[in-house]
Amino acid sequence: MRLGTASFRFDGRTVLVTGGGRGVGEAIARLFYASGARVAVSDVDAESAERVAQGLDPSGENAMGFPLDVRRKADFEAARDRLAAQWGRTDIVINNAGYAKRTPVQEITSDEFDDIVAINMRSVFLSCQVFSEAMRAQGHGRIVNITSLAGQNGGTVASAHYAAAKAGATMLSKYFAQQLAGTGVTVNCISPGPISTARGRLSAEQIARIEKLVPVGRFGEADEIAAAAALLASDQGGFFVGATLDLNGGLLMR
Repeated sequence: MRLGTASFRFDGRTVLVTGGGRGVGEAIARLFYASGARVAVSDVDAESAERVAQGLDPSGENAMGFPLDVRRKADFEAARDRLAAQWGRTDIVINNAGYAKRTPVQEITSDEFDDIVAINMRSVFLSCQVFSEAMRAQGHGRIVNITSLAGQNGGTVASAHYAAAKAGATMLSKYFAQQLAGTGVTVNCISPGPISTARGRLSAEQIARIEKLVPVGRFGEADEIAAAAALLASDQGGFFVGATLDLNGGLLMR
């Protein structure tokens, strides 16, 4: 039984969500499932991915969970092939997986820099590279990349490597959007500001400072990002090409 309501329907569509085992990714997976989609929940933590998928559909008919390390092209290829075997195709990919470290700039090592870039930027390149051709061949597809306000203004508490990686992910989205324009495949971004799922990693002082900085006076919610993803992934979202939807409560207005 499918519960919940949504503004857009995805009946018959197959969706892959990376980083879907918790937080924003879980909210995205739940909204798409409630909207009629078959949902593949992936995460570097296989148990969390399977937990979310089982919570959606214990039968496994319309939801499945599996491990995916976004630093590895082979993992994206395996996911593409698994969805093709199980459900025939992949219609929508939500590249949500990300990781932030708030290391002071002078303490960032080369290895840490490379790892943050691999998770937050190279992953977008690999996913778009793997899925874009299959989507082009089928004449339809939606890729939505979750970036960050940090990639536009340096962020409120973000570190240098995270901000740079998210900026790069936005530019990669524009590049692939240009390459795929007119094929039925779109690539777009969502750029969240401070999100409530991050509150647990912040001090009380940081939380108070951010709430004071944000014009609407609060953190964003995971469900709000999920709703934006549904818009960009919908049939009605086909005129968004290389766009960035800003969900930041007024922190940055363009």
